[in-house]
Amino acid sequence: MLRIAIQAKGRLFEETMELFEESDIKISMTKRTLLVQSSNFPIEVLFLRDDDIPQTVATGVADLGIVGENELLEKEGDAEIIRRLGFSKCRLSLAIPKDVEYGGVSWFEGKKIATSYPVILRRFLEQKGVDADIHIITGSVEVSPGIGLSDAIFDIVSSGSTLASNRLKEVEVVMRSEALLIGNKKMDDEKRTILNDFLFRLNAVKTAEDKKYVLMNAPQKNLNEILDVLPGMKSPTVMPLAQEGWCSVHTVLDEKCFWEIIGKLKGLGAEGILVLPIEKMII
Repeated sequence: MLRIAIQAKGRLFEETMELFEESDIKISMTKRTLLVQSSNFPIEVLFLRDDDIPQTVATGVADLGIVGENELLEKEGDAEIIRRLGFSKCRLSLAIPKDVEYGGVSWFEGKKIATSYPVILRRFLEQKGVDADIHIITGSVEVSPGIGLSDAIFDIVSSGSTLASNRLKEVEVVMRSEALLIGNKKMDDEKRTILNDFLFRLNAVKTAEDKKYVLMNAPQKNLNEILDVLPGMKSPTVMPLAQEGWCSVHTVLDEKCFWEIIGKLKGLGAEGILVLPIEKMII
């Protein structure tokens, strides 16, 4: 049995539960308890505050954890990064009052900066040779300059709307963060075997993200040109049609280049193009 620690609430919790659901790992949420066992996979979920997860995994209280990269670095957790998960993306940035002129990192020399992430901030300032007064607070860091508690803030930024509503502007991006799957470095072989099964499911789900399965009817005379256009996972599948001179081509396309490629295919005579979503992809 593997024990995995995840955030008890918030966006990271919601996206983690979606990942479990897509991986067909059933976690009953009818009654919130600290520890919940999956009904169809040898894993149990431990619900914690996000800042408790790195240490919980490092000490072996949990075997795995899903946590923001920012929390892992801030707590300096001695855990293994097993996989980047690509969701709950944000950045940690320095921000100052909107009407203040900014001339570079040296602006922060001697200034008071409010933050919930003193370790990451201190490391950044030391690298830049800046001596600032770090004021550690929890909660609504962004209100600090407005009430005279600090000259600037260092905090998580997603859309930037919270900064704007507090008349702040982002001036330095210190790091970018996303959700990580982390693990205890001393997991035994039995737990590693379960972890591999868990990763197999996760990888199938994550590989399928932003991918489309595309089927089309293509004129045989233009087949080689059409195949040259397609950047599929491997060689596309080609099958003859009952109508002479035509074939059916099946492939997988990345959504970010989808429309550009579809336009080229139509220009080469492809017809009846059918696009399907992909839930899982095993490669």
